[in-house]
Amino acid sequence: MTVRPLTFVVGTGRCGSTALSRILRLHPDLLSVSELIASLEPDALPEAPLTGAEFWRILATPRSFANRVIRDGIPLPEYRYPHVKGRFSVADGGIPAVCMMTLPHLTDDPDALFDALEPELSRRPAAPVADHYRALFGLMGERFGRRAVVERSGYSLRSVPRLREVFPEARFVHLHRDGADCALSMSRHPGFRLIQLMTERATGTEDLPAGLAALLSDDEADLRPLYERPVSVAEFGELWSSTIVEGLGHLSRLPAAIRMSLSYEGLLDAPERELTRLAHHLGVEPLPEWLAAGRALLDGDRRGTAAATLPPAELTALRESCAPGTRALSLAQGG
Repeated sequence: MTVRPLTFVVGTGRCGSTALSRILRLHPDLLSVSELIASLEPDALPEAPLTGAEFWRILATPRSFANRVIRDGIPLPEYRYPHVKGRFSVADGGIPAVCMMTLPHLTDDPDALFDALEPELSRRPAAPVADHYRALFGLMGERFGRRAVVERSGYSLRSVPRLREVFPEARFVHLHRDGADCALSMSRHPGFRLIQLMTERATGTEDLPAGLAALLSDDEADLRPLYERPVSVAEFGELWSSTIVEGLGHLSRLPAAIRMSLSYEGLLDAPERELTRLAHHLGVEPLPEWLAAGRALLDGDRRGTAAATLPPAELTALRESCAPGTRALSLAQGG
């Protein structure tokens, strides 16, 4: 089986990466794999070799948190499987992890793709997990006629060291966005409201109302009280900054030839120029029809306007919380 060039698009999440995935999937040579690593956590990249059957269990086992989110009616747009007519459901054993986001991004019939992958991957002999992923990418690449792979998962900057360790051949693209706009988008997103809460809990800085802390570890509890808990937008600025500062440190240790920085604002301002740069980094041709399709998908009216609508005091606090990440990005860009 041909080994396909592999690139990871990494970022904070809410930075334009979903839009970028939609553009990438339009290129006839690119297999755009959306949210694969994120959907398989915390078991996505085990250190020990494993059999094909064990790898398939990683792909097929429902993740309790994702199924809780659907059960409790929390609107998470990335969870696409509940919107297709598939045979899996939360009420009947759960939705396989690889079906929740990744397979519906590739096909309108994720169940058929799931069924086609199972026998091919399950019978593989014991091998490092990277070899199983390469086989997965190869099977999907053959099925859709794509010769290069781009995996994009939200909130993935912190995974760079492990991704580099497991996939030493891979390239990286760091997609980033204005911190205030990105943090405001995080504050309105159910997944990031829960991420922010769990981050606070991990660092011991939260002051949760009585009883709410237990909801994080109780699979039967309703998550909505956590999702609906008031959180200032400046706290999401702090989450954005800490993720950017840590992630840039990880990226700085990669060889310059395998990493690329791409801003969402740059994509909006000069889509053809930036998509051409991206195509060259990915090892594919910047086809004129693809550049035109990408330009059509990008919404230039969204550039730098979201956070500006906040009340002045709230905007000031947000920009102050974003300042460490903004400075780190400026330094990394040579500013």
